[in-house]
Amino acid sequence: MVKKVLKFGGTSVGSIERIQHVAKIIEKEHKNGNQLIVVVSAMSGKTNELLNLSKNISDSFDKRELDVLLSSGEQVTSALLAGALINLKIEAKSYLNWQIPILTEGENTNARIVNIHTDKINKFLEKKGVAIIPGFQGISKNGNITTIGRGGSDASAVAIAKIFNTDFCEIYTDVDGVFSTDPNKIPIAKKIEKISYDEMLELSSLGAKVMQSSAVQTAMIYNIPLEVKSTFTDRDGTKIFGQESIDYTKSVTGVAYSKDDAKITLIGVEDKPGVAANIFEPLNKSQINVDMVIQNISSDKRTTDVTFTIKRDDLQKTKEIFEKNDNINFEKITYNDKVAKLSIVGAGMVTTPGVTYKMFRALADEKINILAISTSEIKLSVIIDEENILNAVKKLHTVFDLD
Repeated sequence: MVKKVLKFGGTSVGSIERIQHVAKIIEKEHKNGNQLIVVVSAMSGKTNELLNLSKNISDSFDKRELDVLLSSGEQVTSALLAGALINLKIEAKSYLNWQIPILTEGENTNARIVNIHTDKINKFLEKKGVAIIPGFQGISKNGNITTIGRGGSDASAVAIAKIFNTDFCEIYTDVDGVFSTDPNKIPIAKKIEKISYDEMLELSSLGAKVMQSSAVQTAMIYNIPLEVKSTFTDRDGTKIFGQESIDYTKSVTGVAYSKDDAKITLIGVEDKPGVAANIFEPLNKSQINVDMVIQNISSDKRTTDVTFTIKRDDLQKTKEIFEKNDNINFEKITYNDKVAKLSIVGAGMVTTPGVTYKMFRALADEKINILAISTSEIKLSVIIDEENILNAVKKLHTVFDLD
């Protein structure tokens, strides 16, 4: 007998038929004698539907009330799945975040789980019950319902696995596991049998949507074994472990991309100590995440051009910040909101010479211009024009023998 967390994403519970199918998967695990905590997302499309309802009231809908509204999606799924299991003669119970409780800290819509009371659910598991918990949410020390960001059900599942000291955490989704790139856009993508936390963290933060990056980070810190697998097939998924799963023989494990980026350049910025801090401080205060940063100093060393990337949704707000900020002197601002980020990830890049050249040569052969570059030990990212992204992904996928 083992204790498991099973997490089912929105597509896995997207209809009554799919919820009943998930109940069958849980029934099989239950018959094997396993203790089960099941974490669920809202039914696919439900969170967006609720968000649109709030926007119909106001574009600046109160954040506390927004969390109350958005958390209802996972609560609906919890009740429906518990009901489906009871219908299969399985002792099951749904627990709302405040009934456990799941304790969080931080602001509404972006809180984080800090602790979970375990006694109530552990006693239920010992009686062979299946506990159903809504993901994505918790309750603050002030008694307010909070949510932990879009895609937060993964983070909920990993936190629950850590605090309940479970043996496994299985993430069920609509694909067979983690792929070398997006299989919906690149049919020749292949499934990765096992991958390190480090590689998975890079892929998830770079646009691979299989798992939320904060969930991978938590699993890595606490060494929680993960497996990503399909709700709709019986095939083995992708196992995510620590250092022992790193394959150093392969220079590149996967190719990731995102198409929600924008590039901004401040031209003619005065080159003196503190300028970079002055540029990025107001962005930090406005919670605008900055990704790549490039600085080019002029030949007279008096001015510099600063280029950086942000999420496309933050472009208008960022432009307004610089137009109104008197602490930053620059000649002009340019921007491009039709760019995409392309990245290769692999632990083997550390020990394999020529990976950078190979990537740049491949893009040059396709006449694709590189607009910005960022590197780490196991990652190489570039910004290119959005129109070239799929062609670039296919090219790199082939060049690095991932087909």
